[in-house]
Amino acid sequence: MSDYIYMLESHLSPDQNRAVEDTQAAAGLANVNVFLTGGAMRDMLAGFRIRDLDFVVEGNALKIAKAICERSGATTVSTDENRKTAELVFPSGVTAQIAMSRQDKYARAGAKPQVSPATIQEDLRGRDFTCNAIALSLNRASRGLLLDPMNGLADIERKELRAVSTYGFYDDPSRLLRLVRYRVRMGYTVEERTQMQVANAREAEVEKHIPARALGDELKRISGEDSPTEIFKGLEEAGLLALFSPALSAKLNLHGLARYEKAIRVLPDDARWRATRFGTFLYCLTEKLTPKDRQALMKATEMPKSDIDQWQKIEARAKKLEAALRAPKVRKPSHVYHIVVAAAPEDVLFVLYHSALKPVQERLRNHFQKYAVTVQEITPEEWATIEPKPGTPKYAKAREEFISEILNRKPKKPVEEEVPPPPPPVPEPVMGRRGR
Repeated sequence: MSDYIYMLESHLSPDQNRAVEDTQAAAGLANVNVFLTGGAMRDMLAGFRIRDLDFVVEGNALKIAKAICERSGATTVSTDENRKTAELVFPSGVTAQIAMSRQDKYARAGAKPQVSPATIQEDLRGRDFTCNAIALSLNRASRGLLLDPMNGLADIERKELRAVSTYGFYDDPSRLLRLVRYRVRMGYTVEERTQMQVANAREAEVEKHIPARALGDELKRISGEDSPTEIFKGLEEAGLLALFSPALSAKLNLHGLARYEKAIRVLPDDARWRATRFGTFLYCLTEKLTPKDRQALMKATEMPKSDIDQWQKIEARAKKLEAALRAPKVRKPSHVYHIVVAAAPEDVLFVLYHSALKPVQERLRNHFQKYAVTVQEITPEEWATIEPKPGTPKYAKAREEFISEILNRKPKKPVEEEVPPPPPPVPEPVMGRRGR
């Protein structure tokens, strides 16, 4: 087995490994080459946790995406017919992008690219930064072969962000925003020549050509980061924050963002929970803005109605969860556990962020730090003791009662062993006087 394949399997969760296997199988049946690329490879080689899977196929990516869904039960979240990409979510919550290996040509800065099929090597040479221009072959004949035409591995080892192309920021000005986000997330420095390219692009004011939809996509990606405050500070220092809203520069909710970051640290660090952050994030970000400022933000980012609804309706919806958690009848760990498990994840995050009630905050923290952990530690042998047949209503009820019994069980006090008393000290011998 290739060292890189072993490294990959070691970095992936069991669910991510299954998603890789399903993708390999679908591509193999279609007789097309498939590669793991982009952020997944960057994070693996840099030693970060792999958040999302990025696949490139030398063929019809949308057809492969459909085959993966049929095979694994994954759902297509979105597709880009121009770039021939699809965003998938697997039943386990694993997220992945399936993209056609391609070349993009831009008529002008920020324009919609003209896309044409290409080899994997050509695809990698057209990427934004060298750390993202690395691929791992998942094909039977070359499985484990690392492709690194832009020497991105060396830049990862140096902890540097280097642009692939001299004109990369002119072709796609949104890379200016991405550079700030990567720098904060990874803690890397920007390579000297790349700094000069950024300065040249800014002098040409290419940031004015960033499409509104690209601003909206970037805002959503920032919501999934662990340190959005530092990213916004970086954007402000670079003079890019006003692209989202001129009001943000003067009214950035630093206190609220600090509370938001504290809240997301309580939640599980996985794709499912990250995907539900956007509503609370927007609420936090816009708390200090006027209605006019908020409208300007929506317009500048071409925010879809679904995102607006999630943001503007989340406070009213989350009040039900807060009321349930503060109810007098909630006295046992099992009460808290079943309430939180049944709640929408976005409501849980909003209550963590917004509620000023100490009992509510304590119960949510106890759920994630104690009760959910206890349930995760239940062994298969213990689950097997539940008598009704799995999948039936009786089983669901028995399972709930089984969990409640375990959570409400008082921990046994450790039996203190009787320690025998220490032996009496041995008397010291009395020394007589010596005669003269």
